[in-house]
Amino acid sequence: MRRFAELLDRLTLTPARNGKLQLLETYFRETSDPDRGYTLAAITGNLELPGVKPAAIRGLILERMDPELFAYSYDFVGDLAETVSLAWPDHDANEQVGPTLGEVVSLLQSASRADGPALLGRILDRLEPSGRYAALKLVTGGLRIGVSSRLAKQALARMGGVPIGEIEEIWHGLAPPYADLFAWLTGQTGKPENLFAAPFRPVMLANPLNDGDMGKLDPKEFLAEWKWDGIRVQLSSSNGIRRLYSRSGDDISNTFPDIIDAADFEGTIDGELLVGTPPDRVGTFSDLQQRLNRKKVSSKMLSDYPVFIRCYDLLFAGGEDCRSSALSERRRRLYDVISSLPADRFDLSETVAIDEWQALDHARNNPPQPVIEGLMLKRLDSTYVAGRPKGPWFKWKRDPHVVDAVLLYAQRGHGKRSGFYSDYTFGVWSGDSEPLSLVPVGKAYFGFSDEELRQIDKFVRENTVERFGPVRAVRAGPEAGLVLEVAFEGINRSTRHKSGVAMRFPRISRLRWDKQPHEADHLNNLLALLPDKTTR
Repeated sequence: MRRFAELLDRLTLTPARNGKLQLLETYFRETSDPDRGYTLAAITGNLELPGVKPAAIRGLILERMDPELFAYSYDFVGDLAETVSLAWPDHDANEQVGPTLGEVVSLLQSASRADGPALLGRILDRLEPSGRYAALKLVTGGLRIGVSSRLAKQALARMGGVPIGEIEEIWHGLAPPYADLFAWLTGQTGKPENLFAAPFRPVMLANPLNDGDMGKLDPKEFLAEWKWDGIRVQLSSSNGIRRLYSRSGDDISNTFPDIIDAADFEGTIDGELLVGTPPDRVGTFSDLQQRLNRKKVSSKMLSDYPVFIRCYDLLFAGGEDCRSSALSERRRRLYDVISSLPADRFDLSETVAIDEWQALDHARNNPPQPVIEGLMLKRLDSTYVAGRPKGPWFKWKRDPHVVDAVLLYAQRGHGKRSGFYSDYTFGVWSGDSEPLSLVPVGKAYFGFSDEELRQIDKFVRENTVERFGPVRAVRAGPEAGLVLEVAFEGINRSTRHKSGVAMRFPRISRLRWDKQPHEADHLNNLLALLPDKTTR
């Protein structure tokens, strides 16, 4: 465990991407099997330890520590694994040698639910604090080391001197501890054969369009299409096997059987999964969330929230790889493929006429439907390249909505923010006649600078009028209070909130010391932004 713990520690303290890549490449090259394979599985989110659940960790430490002292410690540290690893009673390190990563994983994977917690406790007894932290991170599954699955694969590609696309093409046919993969990358054997039917293909991503980019680009060389507020998916069908993948390669076929049943074609399609019925009845992202992450989908759910794919691109047609063809050619062939599929499950993404940047900018901020996030710009001659290459594709999101709201409640943060009131609930005015009242419309905990955080924290402490456990209610009235400018990407109806609305991705964009609370916005300003109920 010592090498794995050291890797986690160094990755956490290394901010630069190239530095993380070098650390991973060296670790994978110098660490033996199966430890490096289990490390790869942990980083990519493919390590399962069913015998121990994260909730058991709290029970273990409370058997060895005063509950109130643990609560104070956890609040200050802000991370469960780190708190427990530091507070766990030390044992004589010379008595026994700590287990390897492979031994820890093997023991925990074979443990039952009844025996798992006690076994984890014995493992922690054999480890030093850094090793305990690493073991607990394995159990909780949240490493938080700033390394994505793709970055780990990039390190493997550098280690083996192969294109990352070759690794991603066979990834779904591999399983921890990836002995065949490392044998290939170290030159011991040939490339593992991908026997996985209807595999996931690495997706191509876009870069944000910056102001300086427009002067360098000719709009006539690009195709523009709407950027929809759904989830990017890839539908693969081969020899009767059909699979639906998320952008990151997660198999979500069981959640959307209606799409799988309708996928009567041979090939791979790239598109956006949306709720509704094409072409015009498109639901919100909150509608789509009703279907996401469900292991079983009821017939009522299928009826109430029908889904379809708005198709963007064609990667494979039959057994032919189309990715090296120009986008204009892929789109033509994509039309031929989906024209034979059910129209209520598949349609072709609508293009937007490009005459000049100014007109396109107007279209971006005034889309025909509120569930459109902006525009995608793609070179007509671009090939389909995995990753995020600079130049071929751009995303041009519409400007965020902005509202002036009044701070209502504040709560202390965790970890580095445990000494500050950094999580805020804000509201707007509601009612049709005087006196108006403030109704909560959202929460935010980012978007402000460190200096602004100190200013808000000072205001909260000096204007607290009531306490509800860790939450403080602050002074908020027509003439007394703090106005926050809140930016958000969208807004939907909500039955769980008193205001009837829920913001998407709200953040504090600035402090409005220049405004009095009575000048804050009214709930009607937000209601006017709601999508039409009839879109779905």
